Amino acid sequence: MTQDLAIPLAGRAVLLTGAARRLGAAMARRFHAGGARVAIHYRSSGADAEALAGSLNAIRPDSAIAVRADLLEVGQLPGLVAAVVDAFGRLDVLVNNASTFYPTPVGEITPRQFDDLIGTNLRAPLFLAQAAAPQLRLQGGLILNMVDVHGQKPLKRHPVYCSAKAALIMLTRSLARELGPHVRVNGIAPGPVLWPEGDLDPALKAKIIERTALKRHGSPEDIARAAYFFATEAPFVTGQILAIDGGRSLGGGQ
Repeated sequence: MTQDLAIPLAGRAVLLTGAARRLGAAMARRFHAGGARVAIHYRSSGADAEALAGSLNAIRPDSAIAVRADLLEVGQLPGLVAAVVDAFGRLDVLVNNASTFYPTPVGEITPRQFDDLIGTNLRAPLFLAQAAAPQLRLQGGLILNMVDVHGQKPLKRHPVYCSAKAALIMLTRSLARELGPHVRVNGIAPGPVLWPEGDLDPALKAKIIERTALKRHGSPEDIARAAYFFATEAPFVTGQILAIDGGRSLGGGQ
């Protein structure tokens, strides 16, 4: 069967964690526009997830589902994969996007914060990848992990988050070796694309932008395009981390 280059993901199935809003939603829309059927995972944003799935199904019937799971409960992860396969008959791409992010200054770190940040940013991607691997092998699939430029360059007051993302970078490379040749595994490291939810000091925003080579912040679509590239245009790329940061990781203030 000849693949239609205009819809390169026709017939493919994509599972995106934490996809009800923000970056996850942007990636879900981009994959869907390329012909994929998408499973929108959520934990607490059920209304947003159902609304997104509804809007996608209005474009192309039976092409999107919303699936709830608590990623910190490892026992739920095989069921999450099974729900996608039950709905779409296959799984081609797993995007580990769900994450928690907040400061943990040294001297104030609690075990609960540690378990949460390591759990969402490292433990869940590992065990979900493990649960999805058999299905991904069948399709010559792809795992995309959303890492962070601060997995390589620490962010002040965020030692636990940065450590979790640094470990996720190594997990990405390790899984690429473990799951090759049948499954590719890559990572995307966003820089200043979306500001954290809640208030962020305008002066801090300006400082971050000033230290970015392109002197501007990016958009969710920049991340979505990178994810789409890995899924459609990079069959010989695995074990790589692509920074989408406008040059923020270059360092310096000029």
